[in-house]
Amino acid sequence: MTAQKNLSTPNAKDSYEVTKDDVPVHCPMPGTSLWNSHPQVYIAFDKNGVGKCPYCGAEYHLKLN
Repeated sequence: MTAQKNLSTPNAKDSYEVTKDDVPVHCPMPGTSLWNSHPQVYIAFDKNGVGKCPYCGAEYHLKLN
């Protein structure tokens, strides 16, 4: 079994700011431990640049500039 070192706790935050360089965005975010999280899901953004994870409720804010 491979050790997962230097990974953050999944779903530790409830709000994330992302940029267009991060798109496509998925929850949980890259670099998090997956063994204790929900399945990966891609985030859809509304016209205001806000998206929400249907599993954990984390909000994603797309920085437009």
